[in-house]
Amino acid sequence: MTELAEATSAVTFDSPQLQELIDHIADGAIERDERDELPYAAIAAVKAARLGALRLPVERGGGGATLTQLYEVFIELGAADSNVAHILRSHFGIVEDLLRSTRPEDGRWLERIAEGDLFGGASTEIDAPAGSTDYPYRTAITQTPSGLRLNGTKHYSTGNLYVDWLIVGATDVDGGKVQVIIPADRLGVLRPNDWDGFGQRFTGSGTTSFDNVEIHPEDYFSKETSRREKLPYPATFFHLQLNAMIAGVLRRVALDAVELVRARRRAFYHAPSDVPAEDPILQYSVGLLASQAFAAEALVLTTAAALEQAYAAHGTPEEQQLSLRAALLNAKAKVVIDELANRASSELFDVGGGSLTRRGAHLDRHWRNIRSIAAHNPKTLKAVAVGRYELNGTPLPNQGFF
Repeated sequence: MTELAEATSAVTFDSPQLQELIDHIADGAIERDERDELPYAAIAAVKAARLGALRLPVERGGGGATLTQLYEVFIELGAADSNVAHILRSHFGIVEDLLRSTRPEDGRWLERIAEGDLFGGASTEIDAPAGSTDYPYRTAITQTPSGLRLNGTKHYSTGNLYVDWLIVGATDVDGGKVQVIIPADRLGVLRPNDWDGFGQRFTGSGTTSFDNVEIHPEDYFSKETSRREKLPYPATFFHLQLNAMIAGVLRRVALDAVELVRARRRAFYHAPSDVPAEDPILQYSVGLLASQAFAAEALVLTTAAALEQAYAAHGTPEEQQLSLRAALLNAKAKVVIDELANRASSELFDVGGGSLTRRGAHLDRHWRNIRSIAAHNPKTLKAVAVGRYELNGTPLPNQGFF
């Protein structure tokens, strides 16, 4: 990949600099897949461009993007390299939390984000009930003769291989639940590359462990008794990111189909045209894929606009209903997008025949990545929840899946 100049301020939405960054990430995606290469260089470019500050107000050194614009960028990143989009997932969730904070002491973290730093989360523990926030963390801070120390292991800590800071959920010395923010490279923080998924292979979604990591008083971010206000459906933000990433991969599938047909020099046996691009059967396949990509993107952006309305209503009587609406739209979008994308990533092979199954074409990465992203929560659960709501008015579950 070509080198990008380091930015003096955060990239802004729809700027040439942002497009240059996305093109830069896309240019190396197939080579990384070929070489099993972790995208450290791509993430370095993200930091240099200060993409992580996209949502910060311009007056705070950010890009000033709206929430809907952020999801447009996630779609574009998903089309460029869905691994890179996924790596940034926790960071942008943390940014949203900080933007809603009214605590002056949180301003220092926004300053770090404005400078290009990336944040990751370390909360999930392997024996915790899925979606629950009530379980006691086994990862704990204890008092030792040498001071406070953090020990434990977190799982599914996506992106932590690449970030500068970690927000860690832990049990404090008094038994209460806390969050601490520590440098990702502090002594005793272990970030092995042990994620072995067949898709999204370079997201670093494995374990993060803490072996007698020093904890200082200034590392404390929040305590259970003074947590920031929570949104009615806090997980909508994160799961809409997943829908946006899949929509992005589907866009890439459609673009690949166009390029493959244009590049073909031989027609199928019994083809109605000797020129592949003039073959109505191939035109149908390309048109179908492009239409499916459009539908997926439209669903994501409609839901993003609804979520933006809910965020704007924070603290008002309308917030609960608007948040429910956004969560409901996101659930409906997932049911449709998963179905479209999994089918489309297989139908892509209809435009080129057996030659497209060569490993060197790397077209299987689309199905592998879509399948891995979609597996974060089943569309069957979402469809059932939507059906219950439509039939009986039953509110959506309010936990990790929603």
